[in-house]
Amino acid sequence: MKKNILFPILALTVLVLAAGCNKKFEDYSVDPNKPISVPAYLLLRQIENDIVVFPAGDEDKFGQFTLSSYTYYGTNEYWTGAANLEYGTLRNVVAMEKEAEKASGPNNPYAALGKFFKAYIFVGMSLKVGDLPMSEAMKGLDNPTPKYDTQKDVFKQSLQLLEESNTQLAALIAASNSSILGDFYFKERISGGKDPLQTLKQWQKVVNTFKLRVLIELSKKEADADLGVKQKFSEVIGNPTKYPIMTDLSDNLEYVYNAAYNFYPNNKNNYGNDALRLCVAATWLNTLSGLNDLRAMKVADPARGLGFSDTSFKSFVGGPNGENMSSLGVNVTALKYSTIGRKRYYDGYTGENTFLVGYPEMCLNISEAINRGWVTGNAGDWYQKGIKTMFAFYGVNDGANTVSFLKTLAPGDYISYNVTFNYNDYFAQPAVAYAGNNAAGLNQILTQRYLTLARNSGLEAYYQWRRTGVPAFLAGSGTGNSGIIPLRYQYPSNELATNGVNAKAAIQSQYAGNDDINAKMWIIK
Repeated sequence: MKKNILFPILALTVLVLAAGCNKKFEDYSVDPNKPISVPAYLLLRQIENDIVVFPAGDEDKFGQFTLSSYTYYGTNEYWTGAANLEYGTLRNVVAMEKEAEKASGPNNPYAALGKFFKAYIFVGMSLKVGDLPMSEAMKGLDNPTPKYDTQKDVFKQSLQLLEESNTQLAALIAASNSSILGDFYFKERISGGKDPLQTLKQWQKVVNTFKLRVLIELSKKEADADLGVKQKFSEVIGNPTKYPIMTDLSDNLEYVYNAAYNFYPNNKNNYGNDALRLCVAATWLNTLSGLNDLRAMKVADPARGLGFSDTSFKSFVGGPNGENMSSLGVNVTALKYSTIGRKRYYDGYTGENTFLVGYPEMCLNISEAINRGWVTGNAGDWYQKGIKTMFAFYGVNDGANTVSFLKTLAPGDYISYNVTFNYNDYFAQPAVAYAGNNAAGLNQILTQRYLTLARNSGLEAYYQWRRTGVPAFLAGSGTGNSGIIPLRYQYPSNELATNGVNAKAAIQSQYAGNDDINAKMWIIK
């Protein structure tokens, strides 16, 4: 009896040991109490948060919208070193695509959005430095030293990704059986996320509207037959069924602030830090006030030390970014330069929505393309649409307008007051009335496009200046770099350390071996 009992026990022990021998070390290194993958919708939320560039940072200064007048809170100098490249966000995009494919197969909305995010991020990175690893990037240990794609190829591949994203979104919409979880840009903003197809339609508009921006970025390469810039722009404009684009402000890809948990960077809690230390830049504000543009009074406080009334455009004067800090501080303290509008930005927590890709800019991109002869249409109409929708964003209307100001009486003591007046002759001004499809008209379009990019869209305003010279940026000792505004960032040091052969070859082919912040990259030559 004992032998009969012992034998099964020994046999079972042998089987257990044998099974254990088949396991690998890695099997025991995984903690069963912790997740080993992240669902696609959680990765999407992180990606969406990563791609927004919040206002009140360096991008505001580099676009010459704001400037510091107190060194403790930063100077107005442009960068002197390396770019921050968003390969970490791209890794999350790749992970999101993989998780979504495991769960739903290759044809899913996360795959379509992944293509858009890749194009958006690669274009943004390339505009900072030039050539980039793209086609061989994001392969981990399979290829730790990816080759560099030329800037032209980065743009070609990105345009192809946008084409594929649009096609895939159209198919998903036609199938009527897809939805996106984790999308706070549209799903949670539109009807509480109850209409999943509407969310996909909104993203399709974003994809094609962003494509128009990418093509406008290539304006200096319009004659390159390989890129087909004019043809691609015409395809989008000429076929709204295949390529739907934004139709009003509600289509914006924009970050919406919430008074409960995500505050606008300038808010009532930090007014004490910012007062008289953050003023409006002359490039932005003087352009507005010079056009008798009521937006000046929406975004800035009057410089009361100049002796004009609060509703005189002569009271809205910005500080020059090139002025040295000590002089700026004196002039701001003497109320000779306008500070950021307290009523708009510091009377609460939500400020204004921050655009990533916006309808007003799109209108002016189309106007620019018509002016350049890429497509047919009425450039003046699109020009006015862009301006009027931006007026609506700032609460400026034809006819009676109310402007609200906060006026400090003493520390911690201020009053709010309103001024109402009529405003209906903006487009009648010679400086604003569209001059036609000529150089003067193009300058007007670009000026208004710059104004739509104020405190939003990351470095897009700076990229416009670099591409066109409009508006004229102010430089001097205050901007650093010997009074020269740099044209690019350097490559990150870790890229030079880990992928040095390819990085140095790219620097050699583009910039004669000198990773110079003042060198011209391909796209602006």
